[in-house]
Amino acid sequence: MTTSAKQAAQILLDIEAVCLSPQAPFTWASGLKAPIYTDNRLIMSYPRERKVIEYLLAKTIKEHYPEVTVIAGTATAGIPHAAFVAAELDLPMIYVRSSAKDHGKGRAIEGALDKQAKVVLIEDLISTGRSVLNAAKQIQAEGAEVLGVVSIFNYQLNSGEQAFKEAGLASQSLTDYTTLLEIATTEGGLAEYKTSLEDWYQDPVAWSQAQQN
Repeated sequence: MTTSAKQAAQILLDIEAVCLSPQAPFTWASGLKAPIYTDNRLIMSYPRERKVIEYLLAKTIKEHYPEVTVIAGTATAGIPHAAFVAAELDLPMIYVRSSAKDHGKGRAIEGALDKQAKVVLIEDLISTGRSVLNAAKQIQAEGAEVLGVVSIFNYQLNSGEQAFKEAGLASQSLTDYTTLLEIATTEGGLAEYKTSLEDWYQDPVAWSQAQQN
């Protein structure tokens, strides 16, 4: 657990971009019950915290992908962070739609992208990895190179890790579920739920089913 990871996790908890509620689980869009809900769009509304997050994103990109020439955001949550980071790094920005437009040129990518581009994708969070990996495929289909993915938060789900491995794509996250859990169960009064919270990310489906029984 790095200092930067702890700093990012603390920010997400402080502004309630991440909420933990093992005693009253959230229902995700998939229908699964989960003890965590994440909305990193809230970061936009907190200038001081936002500056820290964007600084850490830019720092991560410079450390891992110094050859980057284009910053890409995933629609919609990754777009503002891509814009802030592209400005910080003085680089061009594009964003990738979840699906191609059904009018005009029918493109999924907004912005100028040439085949020599070396792209880093910014995503607000990683769960299964499906959306950002689809965005990477859209960029690769244009002939550009995707160097990797940088996200703010990673649920560390086995399905997500496996998806990135199969895609052969590198990824880094500012912070992750285990770091968040360590802080929340030490300082946030959730110590008695630590085992349950750990069980969730090991097997979200089994955890969800247990809540419904």
